[in-house]
Amino acid sequence: MTKRNSFLAIALTLTLVLGGVLGWVGKGMAAGDPLPGSEQDPLVSRSYVDSRIEALLSSVSMGPQMTVVELEPGQRLICGAGTEIILRGGSGAVIDSELGGLCDVTQGKDLRMGEAAPANHLLLVPRDDGRGIQALTAVILMVRGNYTLE
Repeated sequence: MTKRNSFLAIALTLTLVLGGVLGWVGKGMAAGDPLPGSEQDPLVSRSYVDSRIEALLSSVSMGPQMTVVELEPGQRLICGAGTEIILRGGSGAVIDSELGGLCDVTQGKDLRMGEAAPANHLLLVPRDDGRGIQALTAVILMVRGNYTLE
């Protein structure tokens, strides 16, 4: 290949590459597209984005917190449907209904009337029909949901 042919090949390659780049850039900057940084397409700072994300996250409800409930011996905690219970201290017995007992989510079984409520297990009350826990000793429970003390 001669010098002249090499020069022409390089010039043609550069022309094609430059044309491709300009065509690609031109597609991104169509006539109706707003200019980056203009009022129609503003640039924002990181602190602005972070503040918007923080505001969004703070508005998301994480649900009600668990409440610590203390029972004296003989006292009963009667729960509404969907109430969660965790026995943290003492001993208590399950109060069930005709339709079933408390769901021990941790162990995956149904606890029936008079059974000991296991410590540190998540217990779920499926219906609002008088189910709950009766304290055999002084009891400390964590409860999330509706309940009454008797």
